[in-house]
Amino acid sequence: MEPGRVWPKRLDLPKLENHNCFACGASNPIGLKLHFYYLDENICTDIVLGPNYMGWENMAHGGIITALLDETMAWAVIFFKRSFFVTRKIEVKYIRPVPVGTPLCVKARMMPEKKNLRVEVIAELWDGQNRILSKGTGEFAILSKEQMALVPEEKKMEMQGLFDQLPPL
Repeated sequence: MEPGRVWPKRLDLPKLENHNCFACGASNPIGLKLHFYYLDENICTDIVLGPNYMGWENMAHGGIITALLDETMAWAVIFFKRSFFVTRKIEVKYIRPVPVGTPLCVKARMMPEKKNLRVEVIAELWDGQNRILSKGTGEFAILSKEQMALVPEEKKMEMQGLFDQLPPL
């Protein structure tokens, strides 16, 4: 955190209310409906996965685990970079089974920048006993001006509106 910047210990981030994203969209009837917050230089989300997200015998499906990590890392990019981007690469390590029906927390933080127009983020999925169940690293490509020309104006305005609701860095 920069000197002089004072945020509350926990800072809730705005939601995209009319968004159909499987992970964070409030309008997706089968989605995860994740809500994110800033806490101690991390972007976090809390969730209890229901049986609809089960893979094998009361354990979360690996694709759902990957979606949780990817989306939390993406919101870290939204918060800290305020740029349009896409996930370029994601790597997931499954450490322990992830049970459904229990409180989970995903935490993501930015890594030091290495390449122009690319950022790296790391995320961890924790259980209520402070154990890491899964972790992921992601590389995100910031869209160039040429790539931004392909994004519909409505989507650019929607994302800019989200950026505008975030507190100053």
